[in-house]
Amino acid sequence: MGHSPLLRDLPHEERPRERMMQYGAESISHAELLAILLRTGTRNESAITLAQRILNQVGQLRHLHDMSITELTAIRGIGDAKALQLKAGLELGRRMSRSCLEDALQIRQPQDAADLLMESMRYYDKEHFICLFLNTKNRIIAQETISIGILDASLVHPREVFKAALKCGAASIICAHNHPSGDPTPSPEDVALTRRLLEAGEIVGIELLDHLVIGDNQYVSLKERGLM
Repeated sequence: MGHSPLLRDLPHEERPRERMMQYGAESISHAELLAILLRTGTRNESAITLAQRILNQVGQLRHLHDMSITELTAIRGIGDAKALQLKAGLELGRRMSRSCLEDALQIRQPQDAADLLMESMRYYDKEHFICLFLNTKNRIIAQETISIGILDASLVHPREVFKAALKCGAASIICAHNHPSGDPTPSPEDVALTRRLLEAGEIVGIELLDHLVIGDNQYVSLKERGLM
């Protein structure tokens, strides 16, 4: 009875680690990168075959980001060790990407804030309302998730937003929330909430600079749309 070749049996040009050494990380496929994180395959599959099957099963690479350990181990061929390797690799990449942005980021335009938040917020399957707190030079001094769940007045109250802003001495804030549907078109509730926050900010002396709605690799700035 035949079986898929093990990694050591594959031709040199098909081995992900050797290909990465020879051609660089940018030149190899998603499956090859995933195979390197997995390190080994299964009894009947090479690491590259297992990696390709995982990608076929999850549909899109981005869906791996939000999968829990339990969801990963439900995939045939993925045990606790491989699930942890994948989660650690994905999380490290996310943190490095975010750290590079935060270290250099001064918010000059909505795109700057969207670049910082997009990579994580576009994958959330629930609505997250997040505030960026800025100093007088428009540099981020803190970030806080105010609520998780369907946005309404009870979950996102101005007092919660500005209590957090006062705690860190913010001069201004930028609010953002995601639409799990992927469509960032602001709803009437989004606009009403923004105007309440804008009025509250004027009272306490902390300016609301913008409210971003994050979709799948796209966003809407309510300020640019003239909705605040």
